[in-house]
Amino acid sequence: MSSLHFVLFFLFFYHFNIVNSSTAFVAPIDRDESTKLYTISIFFKSPLQSTDLLLDLGGKFSWIDCTPGLYISRSHHYIHCSTGLCNSLASLACSNCFRPSGPGCHNNSCGLFPENPVIRDSILAQALIDSLALTTTDGRSTGQLGVVPNFVLSCSDASLLRGLPEGVSGSAGLGRSNFSLPAQVSSVYASPYLFALCLPSSPSTSSGSAFFNTGGPYYFSPGIDLSSHLVYTPLILNPIGFTLITYYRHPSDEYFIGVTSINVNGNPVEFDNNLLTINDNGFGGTRLSTVTPYTVLETSIYNAFIERFVNESATIGLTVTDPVSPFDVCYPVSEVSSTRLGPAFPTIDLVMHSEDVFWRMFGANSMVRVAGEDEDGDLWCLGFVDGGENPRSSVVIGGHQMEDNLLQFDLVSQRLGFSSSVLVHNTDCASFNFTDDPGL
Repeated sequence: MSSLHFVLFFLFFYHFNIVNSSTAFVAPIDRDESTKLYTISIFFKSPLQSTDLLLDLGGKFSWIDCTPGLYISRSHHYIHCSTGLCNSLASLACSNCFRPSGPGCHNNSCGLFPENPVIRDSILAQALIDSLALTTTDGRSTGQLGVVPNFVLSCSDASLLRGLPEGVSGSAGLGRSNFSLPAQVSSVYASPYLFALCLPSSPSTSSGSAFFNTGGPYYFSPGIDLSSHLVYTPLILNPIGFTLITYYRHPSDEYFIGVTSINVNGNPVEFDNNLLTINDNGFGGTRLSTVTPYTVLETSIYNAFIERFVNESATIGLTVTDPVSPFDVCYPVSEVSSTRLGPAFPTIDLVMHSEDVFWRMFGANSMVRVAGEDEDGDLWCLGFVDGGENPRSSVVIGGHQMEDNLLQFDLVSQRLGFSSSVLVHNTDCASFNFTDDPGL
């Protein structure tokens, strides 16, 4: 447990109560260097324990390892198969267990299929209800803990933890489902279904932030309210879900936005723009994913994009060198200037529903620094990869491109608020004050 998480856990004993319906919450987000994935820390079980979970933006519901002897809680209980709650979970199975009764092991228990989105695996497991708590915030610093009683999630076993960051106990689903983490927090506190993410750009002692139940303010050092720098575009519902276990007529729980074109240095990338529209079978469009390290483009988009990027880079005197997998376009670090927005490369704009609404990416988000394979030194590589022909989504915006960007998911107004790089405002996502009052 990090020192930050210990401090928050310690605060529980002195500052915990049931808070009111206008309460906003914040939770720390950390980046795992070995997997390039993100974890979120919450408080779970009874007595409350600091628990690290994979941050899965598109997850239908949360799940946790209920291995006997590891999952110990006084407040857990199961969901009977014949209940309305089980029906509302779209359960496809009724589960029995032949071990001693305990978390994840009851007879006539509501069955769910938790999924690991990294290795694309799923198991049959039992639904679970337990207590969850999050740290309150005024948008400037942290306060007491607020409990979310009767939080619904799924059990799993240790096999579903493969491929995830070391130390996580499961996955926090933040998708469009009524049983995602933000949906249940919103429901308990009768607050708007709204949350925001600010992913950190590197592993450090400082964490990024997830905000729940608040449209702002979001203050980051040195006193920058990032909610005032948001631009909005509609969230688009994909009518076809792509979970491993098919839920009949259930739309996707993932988040899609209406990118209409891509520009490099203000010049358009030429490709079939129909690929950016979701078709009747749910293919196409632009999806956001925290479990995809780098942005993935359909092959024809990718080829046109890297050609435009290489040409625009050449106009500022940059020449490609031998690439390092999984990237195809790389440049020697020694030949690239540095700026406060990252290495000096052409800007990339994802243009939304209007020409004047675009998500701009500077070098910090477009490029990835990798170790060179010879004595010539490190490389800056274009952090986009080829997704093949006819992929499920034509564009998947990955975690690297979302780092140090504030993203607000407003399910009431069905819109995404995005800041583009917060480095422009002389702050970053690791600059929220989790411990001390910033004195603003």
